[in-house]
Amino acid sequence: MHSRLRRVAVFCGSAPGHDETLARSAYDVGRGLAERGIGLVYGAGGFGLMGAVSQGALDAGGEVIGVIPRSMVEREWGRDDLTELRVVETMHERKALMAQYADAFLCLPGGIGTLEEIIEMWSWRQIGFNDDPVCFFNAGGFWTPLLNALQGMVDAGFVRQSALDDAVVAATLDEALTGLAGRIGASFGDKLRG
Repeated sequence: MHSRLRRVAVFCGSAPGHDETLARSAYDVGRGLAERGIGLVYGAGGFGLMGAVSQGALDAGGEVIGVIPRSMVEREWGRDDLTELRVVETMHERKALMAQYADAFLCLPGGIGTLEEIIEMWSWRQIGFNDDPVCFFNAGGFWTPLLNALQGMVDAGFVRQSALDDAVVAATLDEALTGLAGRIGASFGDKLRG
């Protein structure tokens, strides 16, 4: 089933966070993708969870494609030991190029930037701009408060239950990949129009 996934874009924090298990989990996700023959597409950062997920994939001999804005390269936030490094001018270009490379999006723990990235990709899917499915990797229940808030938006009538149900929520990499692979080719935007 995972064979439907050639590459997965991962959004995650550029900081390590306070819980050391999250960095280890990110490393394991990168390694696990590589061991399954799935390429990693990510924001090319060298620190925090971004550094951990990319290192895990590289250590396992996986394909790692990084996409980073030039201003971040100039600040030395990126890494240059990747399979492929693409330097763009804006954050918008970064996300659009990541979407071109990837078949699906996996969101590990992170901050405001991570949240903005996955929400934008999810909203693109809802309105039919991109068919790639999204997954919240709920390591240690990290995303549970957000998911509860989203359910509150459903209950208040601002988000469709079907939109919330379309996002994969997984506690393990295999659950995440199975859920994402099962949604490839299923356009959520078409469901809204149909």
